[in-house]
Amino acid sequence: MPARDPRLDRRAVLQLGGGVAAAGILAACTSGGPVTSTPTPTAPTGWQPPAEPMAFPAGFVWGAATSSFQVEGSTTADGRGQSIWDTFAATPGRISDGSTGDPAADHYRLWESDLDLIADLGLAAYRFSVAWPRIQPTGSGAVNQPGVDFYRRLVDGLLARGIHPAITLYHWDLPQALQDAGGWAVRETADRFGEYAAIMFDALRDVDATWLTINEPKTTAYVGHRWGVHAPGITDDDQAAAAIHHQLLAHGRAVQAFRAGGAAGQIGIALNLLPVYPTNRESDRAAVYTDAVENRMFLDPVLLGRYPSDAIGSEPGQLPADAGAFADLVLDGDLDVIAAPLDVLAVQYYGVTGVDQFANQVDLYPTSAAVWQQVHPEGLYDLLIDLLIDYPDAPPLLITENGIPDRTPEGTTDDVERLEFLRAHLQQAARAIADGVELVGYYAWSLLDNFEWAEGMSQRWGLVHVDFATQERTPKASMEWYSAVVRANEVPPS
Repeated sequence: MPARDPRLDRRAVLQLGGGVAAAGILAACTSGGPVTSTPTPTAPTGWQPPAEPMAFPAGFVWGAATSSFQVEGSTTADGRGQSIWDTFAATPGRISDGSTGDPAADHYRLWESDLDLIADLGLAAYRFSVAWPRIQPTGSGAVNQPGVDFYRRLVDGLLARGIHPAITLYHWDLPQALQDAGGWAVRETADRFGEYAAIMFDALRDVDATWLTINEPKTTAYVGHRWGVHAPGITDDDQAAAAIHHQLLAHGRAVQAFRAGGAAGQIGIALNLLPVYPTNRESDRAAVYTDAVENRMFLDPVLLGRYPSDAIGSEPGQLPADAGAFADLVLDGDLDVIAAPLDVLAVQYYGVTGVDQFANQVDLYPTSAAVWQQVHPEGLYDLLIDLLIDYPDAPPLLITENGIPDRTPEGTTDDVERLEFLRAHLQQAARAIADGVELVGYYAWSLLDNFEWAEGMSQRWGLVHVDFATQERTPKASMEWYSAVVRANEVPPS
């Protein structure tokens, strides 16, 4: 008999859960999540790329992305405080190759030449993150002006080169002092984040930037607090659940501060999303619960002002936290804060996942050098269409991360696999736009080879190769190809 289309299975399954839900969020953004390898026959998609280039709308924003801890280095320079990732990386056995965030790609010192490179490549936008410990070394109290000045110089350098700044306020480098006081497991951290956000909005209030509040709250909650593979290295389901709510509350506090301060630009949140496919009929319900945990636990409060009722529990696929304790965390008015209207929703897409009847995540498609990443470009189309259907009042979408690592830790400039990955995913993005999705921009991950979290310097995701011994930058074949796409505003056929 012919193989079944997993997308049709998934659409029917999610209706069992009380309405068709959007595509699920990536379960394990690094190795360490409950991923098993049980190959399952997969169906052909039936979609074939056209023989002609696929054009993007006029004004579509093209960029590339980095994050502070992954590229900046200079972890003790100019008054910067310690972050949880400094602590985590210094702990033996936590980072696969024993590396730390210093010097990483040395972007703190080389930012001017990096901005020249971005301009030379024709990119219209650059997404970076602010290191909270550079602004408030202990996460609260007095402002460290040299830290603010660095980001002012960076933004002014972008504007001088005609490059749009996309600024992420939190990309995982929580000040260690806040972690010592409970971190994202306690409500006070959300309050401190609101204060920090207000500092940055005031410092750059004249800049027409795209602001993103929290990067991938799911990864911090699950990979950092449930699986313990990322900083702060906690393995506790209840703390993971608390980290979800407090990060989303922090996001809402930041949106409030943005509106109150009258800063220029627009604001949103960055959520890592992907389709969840059941592997057979027996896995239907587990897929519903997995979707709730991986996806709706984040999209529903932000876009609908409510948490899904089926995310926490003891069924396969659910988060086995104390549901009553989680409910007690959600105070009157919290969901109104979390669901404050956004200007954009940032989507981060790396691949898909399959789910068996026991809620094990299984391989349906080939994986990249990152074992958690199942590469299925058509899943991006599924995701974007699902968001259009399931959240019709959502703001315009940005893709703010999409990429693949090199096959070798040394990296290569002849990265044909990445080039074809980008081509296939951009074709699906163009396809979704043609079918009514309001997608307004795309940021490739990542601009530079960098510190890849628990993998250290042993995984290279950059479109630009970095020789870590000399810090020499060399655009890879994928970057040259992407630069041509940006200039033409269209993706060529295979």
